[in-house]
Amino acid sequence: MNVYADTAFLCSLHAPDAHTGRVLAWLRRHRAPLPLSTLHRLEFRNALRLRVFRKEITAEQRELAIQAMLSDLAANVFTYTNPAWPEVFLEAERLSAGHSEILGTRSLDVLHVATALVLGARDFLTFDTRQGSLARAAGLRLVPV
Repeated sequence: MNVYADTAFLCSLHAPDAHTGRVLAWLRRHRAPLPLSTLHRLEFRNALRLRVFRKEITAEQRELAIQAMLSDLAANVFTYTNPAWPEVFLEAERLSAGHSEILGTRSLDVLHVATALVLGARDFLTFDTRQGSLARAAGLRLVPV
């Protein structure tokens, strides 16, 4: 399965929330490594920092989540990928022009779907309704988690 997970999926794995149980169950059923890009890295770390700001987690929990992500990368739960970023941004502009006024998608939603397409993914993991609608409109299959 050629699958792409958005950052919220990764955050649920490493910083427990309402979706964590479903993420863990999905990962037990699917062993292929998920792609991890610099976009994931930035958004993952920023999301954790926002959770510290909101007092949802502590700075220590943030650091533990980052270390867990790095451990999973070393254990091949994820595989680091470097997509052709100029292609990603061209695809993102195309997706935005065709869908954002209708679906209300944010830039990061569009970038993740564009990244999935450039990487050749067929399946997309997300808990975000609007991002999921964009992924479907772009021809990706939403994978139930």
